[in-house]
Amino acid sequence: METHSSIDTTLPIPGLSDVFDARRIIHKYLSVTPLYRYPGLDALIGTTVYVKHENYQPVGAFKIRGGLNLISRLTPDEKQMGVICASTGNHGQSVAYASRLFGVVSRIVVPKNANPGKVIAMQGMGSQVIFHGTDFDEARGFCEELALREGYRYIHSGDEPLLIAGVATETLEMIESQPRLDAILVPVGGGSGAAGACITAKAIRPSIRIIGVQSEAAPAAYETWRQGMRIEIPSKTIAEGLATGTPFSLPQVIMRRMMDDFILVSEDEIKQAVLWMIERAHTLSEPAGAAPLAGAFKIKESIRGLNVGLVCSGGNISIEQLKMIIDRGIGTTSNG
Repeated sequence: METHSSIDTTLPIPGLSDVFDARRIIHKYLSVTPLYRYPGLDALIGTTVYVKHENYQPVGAFKIRGGLNLISRLTPDEKQMGVICASTGNHGQSVAYASRLFGVVSRIVVPKNANPGKVIAMQGMGSQVIFHGTDFDEARGFCEELALREGYRYIHSGDEPLLIAGVATETLEMIESQPRLDAILVPVGGGSGAAGACITAKAIRPSIRIIGVQSEAAPAAYETWRQGMRIEIPSKTIAEGLATGTPFSLPQVIMRRMMDDFILVSEDEIKQAVLWMIERAHTLSEPAGAAPLAGAFKIKESIRGLNVGLVCSGGNISIEQLKMIIDRGIGTTSNG
């Protein structure tokens, strides 16, 4: 059932100086991820395409940038109490990785059907994984109850200025590597990645178009951005990184001010893009990470002749998801 409410506009918005400050910390622990061009993708989209490989991060996803920036700045009291977050996997892995690095106890609340590989990774990094609910939003509600009751530092997966400044460093790397980028397509679940891209690109070169991509089966952020009010819609997507039924306030404020366009793609278009990433870019991408390619193909006529960046936000696809997509037999060659 769809519900409507107002958006919180009181949270502070990070700026480019915060992004540079985040990079100073992040680059002590992470290498710059590649920005590669593939002839097969150029031919598919009909223009010059660059893929930002956040699937090469130690946890296989871009969110590690935000986790490192935020956890490194916790107060002594917050470190002593420990942290908690809700996640379908990638945000949780980010928090788990950074918490282990800085000696902080972490707890991650995940849906009962969470990606097994991501769960194993979080547990392997020393986090306590707590299963609750059938989807992210149920897990998030329970997580917030625990944080309030126990006094843990709750790390929201979007409404955190330090987190957004951290993930914004991926866009900074893209522009430094390819200063002539004309457009960047970013997957949107809660919107931290797209918000970070807006902050960075618009401060450095305002002409760069930032385009968000979300699944038709999880359109809460899209409808909120389009209508200017908080729209909650239950998620039904297979793409864990896009599976957010409740929009996040801070990313929405940033996206509404700065993002140039927002498009929806179907579940089949996302699955097709996963196969194209394997076939044409030799890249194993999770569905959320392949969504920008699906979006680029959908709007290829409007971006023809541009230098286009695609954020492959993560590569943490489960064996079951990959088998299901391959077994569907969506034709990769015939569509390209």
